[in-house]
Amino acid sequence: MLLKGKAVVISGAASPRGIGRSTATLMAEHGARVAILDLDEGQARDVAASLGGDHIGLACNVADRDACKRAAVQVTEALGKIDVLCNNAGITQPVKTLEISPADWDRILDVNLRGVLYLSQAFIPHMRENGGGSIICMSSVSAQRGGGIFGGPHYSAAKAGVLGLAKAMAREFGPDRIRVNCVTPGLIQTDITGGKLTEAMRADIIKGIPLSRLGDARDVAGAYLFLASDLASYITGAVIDVNGGMLIHG
Repeated sequence: MLLKGKAVVISGAASPRGIGRSTATLMAEHGARVAILDLDEGQARDVAASLGGDHIGLACNVADRDACKRAAVQVTEALGKIDVLCNNAGITQPVKTLEISPADWDRILDVNLRGVLYLSQAFIPHMRENGGGSIICMSSVSAQRGGGIFGGPHYSAAKAGVLGLAKAMAREFGPDRIRVNCVTPGLIQTDITGGKLTEAMRADIIKGIPLSRLGDARDVAGAYLFLASDLASYITGAVIDVNGGMLIHG
């Protein structure tokens, strides 16, 4: 029960096979009360109800600053002191550099990077007033290796921005006992990859993964759980790779 008595907020956690939902399930199993934020309010409420206990689901567009502020007010009223924020919401698009339109650029960076800023801005004042907390941000191996399997260069740019933003926030808010860390998953089997990965592609990708398998959402959820818990109480500004060895670097 690593999170007994703690309240956790997870964005983008309503997708059936997503990392966010797996994280919500695991953290609830470890005693947390969970607030699920998603564009689809009905789905968010359904997921919260499926966890049992004192959990809530709310609508929130992370790219809308006012929506993030409203969600923060609703969550704190419902759950009280918020201990953990998981900036998990994200989208991708498999296009090449010369194919990226201004609208594509804005859409990918708005959700993946602007959303991290806005949701963090909404909850940091609360955490600061209540003696600290843990913020965990979803980046990607794509940011580290210059591209992934399904994400375009604008996705890599957004996820690289998340790394810089999180490290800067870790430095700024460390004196307030707010830890900020990142997780960088490799290729994880979720709804985003579902149906797009052929058996030939899968076999070719696994050749470059020392652990000889693709990742599951629960693999990433475990890293989130660790960073959320007191086991990571002296860790901030860090990046945890969850890629099976796809990228091994210094």
